[in-house]
Amino acid sequence: MKSPIKTAIVGYGSVAEKMHAPLISVCSDLELIAVVERHQNKSQEKYPEVTIYRSLEELLEKSDVDLVVITTPNTHHFPMAKQCLLAGKHVVVDKPITIHSWEAEELKVLSEKVGKICTAFQNRRFDGDILTLQQLVEEETLGGLVYLESHFDRFRPDLSGNWREEVGAGNGITYDLGSHLIDQVYITFGAPDSIQADIRKQRTDAIVDDHFDITMDYGRFKARLTAGVLVNAPTPKYLLLGQNGSYQKFGMDVQEQAFKAGVQPAGDSWGVEPEENWGKIFLKDGTKPYPSIPGDYRIFYNNIADVLLRGASLKVTIQQAISVLKMIEASFLSASENRSIAREEGNW
Repeated sequence: MKSPIKTAIVGYGSVAEKMHAPLISVCSDLELIAVVERHQNKSQEKYPEVTIYRSLEELLEKSDVDLVVITTPNTHHFPMAKQCLLAGKHVVVDKPITIHSWEAEELKVLSEKVGKICTAFQNRRFDGDILTLQQLVEEETLGGLVYLESHFDRFRPDLSGNWREEVGAGNGITYDLGSHLIDQVYITFGAPDSIQADIRKQRTDAIVDDHFDITMDYGRFKARLTAGVLVNAPTPKYLLLGQNGSYQKFGMDVQEQAFKAGVQPAGDSWGVEPEENWGKIFLKDGTKPYPSIPGDYRIFYNNIADVLLRGASLKVTIQQAISVLKMIEASFLSASENRSIAREEGNW
């Protein structure tokens, strides 16, 4: 394969427009040549050189694209990814990759059979806060760790009409934000011994889950992951407790807001957090700021290019995505049956 890698996006909603397309456009080894939009030509406003196709079938039939990025609603992920692999294309699918873990397992087998990559877009592995937390864990500054609290809270009391709030498998906040939080803990601390979850509909007229509280238990250490849309007060993004002290961090990674503002993800200042937003470590000899590592979602697509052109290893593998899906499935089972699900039962 030669650089630049011919790349297409399937679906041009908000995430594709404001995040995927800009990230692809700043990767020198990728070239956005096509977009599948059923009814509009919106992508050509920013990328006039792209060819618009009205269906995935038309794209695969008429384009010589090498890499297909699927950003459609979750229900389309599995059949579309399968169709692309069978057509001999490399595939990136927006997280959590599929709705059911067995679907992702089937894609894994198929991708290996046809010799193409298939992976999940887990951009929040490259949030500055989780990178900072991982550094803190590696340094062992806090000593033996006993507890992590990870929040993704918002105040959105009114239903938006977004597809994620509609009835359907794979919709709701747990498949959306839960897949991020579970993945972050999983890649930092490994697979938990068990999972206990409380998943609810809290807003009036909500028809899918809009709150979760998930505990990933590691024995001596446990992680509590929670997200809700009725939180109108500051909660820490992270609270990490250890034998020697604690770490507390408020505020979200700055990249998402920059994407929403239309800032191009370029330059050394991208993802750099203001010093006043840094977290703090609380030790026996006092409290001090702990510098935040800059977040960088560009790493994801740069890695895809490195894999295809230079034989690098994937930073986000489909096997990891399968494990995250199994933990999501275990969370729903735990919530419905009000019990803990052991690793052996969940098979993650």
